[in-house]
Amino acid sequence: MNEFEWRRQLRDLRQPLTPQRDLWVSIDAALDDTTLARAPAMPPTPLHQPRHRQRWLVAAGLAASLLLVGGIGWHRLQAPATRSMAGVASSSAGWKPADPRLAGAAIELDAARMELQLAIQQAPDSAALQRLLSRTQLQQTQLRQLTDQAG
Repeated sequence: MNEFEWRRQLRDLRQPLTPQRDLWVSIDAALDDTTLARAPAMPPTPLHQPRHRQRWLVAAGLAASLLLVGGIGWHRLQAPATRSMAGVASSSAGWKPADPRLAGAAIELDAARMELQLAIQQAPDSAALQRLLSRTQLQQTQLRQLTDQAG
């Protein structure tokens, strides 16, 4: 048997096949038998059953954990906004390295820091502005370290 014969047999399998007998009659009878067999075995559970209590405990535990996670997330979002502006203002105002290649970067970073401080004064609750400001201050610190290493 070669590949062409296999492909022909596969194409033949795609044709609809009608069953020799009606399957719905046996399926319907099997469903009726199982519903009758289960009916007396599974009485409806009243509200005071342990299974119902367990569902409520799981739901209450899930709700409590979601509240905890939401509270922690809310606290972390609010924490950058409560930083004092004194620490931000005390960063490198007016610092200019002697190397002319680094002086341009220092001027740009200082201008970006001042613009971010003004934006934070307009929107003090903005976590994105706080992150940008801290990133700018980190870049200024790295630039100072480069200046110190360059000598």
